[in-house]
Amino acid sequence: MVDKFVLKTEINFNKQSIELLKEVHGTRAFIVSESIMDKMGYIKKVIDCLSIAGISSTAFTDVHPDPDVKVIGDGMQEYVKSGADVLVALGGGSTIDTAKGILYSACQFAKEAGNEFKKPQFIAIPTTSGTGSEVTNFSVITADDKKICIIDDFIAPDMALLDSTFMESLPPRVVVNTGIDVLVHAIEAYVSVKATDFTDALAEKAARLIFEYLPTLYKNVKDPYARDRVQNASCMAGMAFTNSGLGITHSLAHAIGGKFHIPHGLANALMMNAVMEYNADLSGCADSRASERYAQLAKVLQLPARTRREGAVSLMQAVKRLQKGLDIVENIRSAGIEQSAFESAVEAMSETALQDRCTPTSPRKPSKQDLICIYQKAY
Repeated sequence: MVDKFVLKTEINFNKQSIELLKEVHGTRAFIVSESIMDKMGYIKKVIDCLSIAGISSTAFTDVHPDPDVKVIGDGMQEYVKSGADVLVALGGGSTIDTAKGILYSACQFAKEAGNEFKKPQFIAIPTTSGTGSEVTNFSVITADDKKICIIDDFIAPDMALLDSTFMESLPPRVVVNTGIDVLVHAIEAYVSVKATDFTDALAEKAARLIFEYLPTLYKNVKDPYARDRVQNASCMAGMAFTNSGLGITHSLAHAIGGKFHIPHGLANALMMNAVMEYNADLSGCADSRASERYAQLAKVLQLPARTRREGAVSLMQAVKRLQKGLDIVENIRSAGIEQSAFESAVEAMSETALQDRCTPTSPRKPSKQDLICIYQKAY
């Protein structure tokens, strides 16, 4: 079997990367963003840069967290109407996922109508550090309280501009929720059945950067060095998992997030410890491939790892200490989900998670009952 590593996105990073918009070739740009970005002057900054390149712009600012099929449909209509040959996503993971959904839907509708679809140049400008969506072929869309993963190389951005000055005004809680998502991406990519030397290198570096710099950024989002490190970690973890896949932390987080509208990063944080314990088989012999991988990552992070069990436990304890230092709630109950509502939804959520696109690359193949037990432990 031949492994491969694919990176379709040109990555430009560090301060003033936004200036590269002045060199983009095209005639009309369609900007996907949120209204808050307009109020903060960020959309104007993008429009001004594009105008220097001779490109006119139309902005679609109806994006909201957990984008659904309606916002994708509305955005697609506006995009087609604009006749744009440049697509710009300015915002966090939800915004970039929305732009990907618009692009994917526009292409599918054109094909169904028998029309040619010319892909625009797709530029992603992340304003949070979490999803790594600026370099991935993933998009998560909500439909009927379920999160659906679209995975297609076609929707990977052509260019990513990592300018951390866009993060200067992030609330601390957003910093935490998005930053912990980076760590989950790195860990799940590392233990994935499709992990390779290439994805390992990126996942290891991303994990080290998050452990070292996310607490600093949480305390002071104005720290430019910490912002750059966390943003780079997010991008590297995105490169890792777009090639290796993820696991059931994400599958379970997608399901509970879709049902109870928990922010994605927080949903991952709530699930990751119970999933790691399950993957490592800590209640058994702890001799699984996952426990070996957790122990190896623990060594990279200079944690005690004389045995597989010790390494897996050391990594889990380090994650818990990090979460505590970031003031992340300890369990699903503490996130405000009532027990009766949780219990009535847990079976359906487990079925949804079992069918999630992230489940096949999990290092341990779960049953529906396994997923129910993980949810209950996390509650």
